[in-house]
Amino acid sequence: MNPSTQSSADELLQRQQDGVLTLTINRPERRNAMSPAVLQGLSAALVQARSDRSVRAIVLTAAGDRAFCAGADLQTGQSFKFDYSEPEQAFANLMRTARATHVPLIARVNGACVAGGMGLLAMCDFAVASPSARFGLPEVKIGVFPAQVLSVLQGLIGRRMLTELCITGELIDAQQALACGLINAVAEDLDADVQRLLSRITDKSPAAIRRGLYLMKHIEALPFEAAMAFTEGQIGLFALTEDAAEGQAAFREKRPPHWIGR
Repeated sequence: MNPSTQSSADELLQRQQDGVLTLTINRPERRNAMSPAVLQGLSAALVQARSDRSVRAIVLTAAGDRAFCAGADLQTGQSFKFDYSEPEQAFANLMRTARATHVPLIARVNGACVAGGMGLLAMCDFAVASPSARFGLPEVKIGVFPAQVLSVLQGLIGRRMLTELCITGELIDAQQALACGLINAVAEDLDADVQRLLSRITDKSPAAIRRGLYLMKHIEALPFEAAMAFTEGQIGLFALTEDAAEGQAAFREKRPPHWIGR
């Protein structure tokens, strides 16, 4: 089957177990570069997860151990050809969908993470990487620039490092990525470390996490007074949830909470 005609089910594997939805880009022969099917599949999966209360976390990873995502598939020759009559494009819409997702997203970075792959990394709330992972924005080497990626990446790392990555196009290793705040951890046993992170998330209040991610994403671009006004109104809504009542009762009764998720 021609890669351009493959379905999202072929190129994006999905597995849901114990409240965790795992999304695996399945194009190792293309270094897990994004295709229309991958973009469509990721967006659809995130939209569905937003309305499925049984999903407590989402892990985004890729097949093999060479690449997490190499960005656009340059082999097609169509990577930067769009329908310019459309004001919105698929990759940008995926970033929008991820921002509107209030289920924790974890990037399991199993290899090279470059170009548009950095956008997938940055749209996630957490990231754990293998020691062999490499990170970068090499678009200038082919005469373009990581424009859409900057929308999600510029608040994640400092301006100096971001400028260096964009203008030189050079890669950094996993330890450098950790030092500049691009990822949360470097792990020899990637699966074990992701599982440890999941265990620290899924025992907490689903309602508090859901509303908390909404709050964090909403105030990110607000000036101080607007952020303060928004958050002082939000805290009362947190307190009105059933999870808040249960959590405080469990604290007083010195027992583990039984989360309802509402």
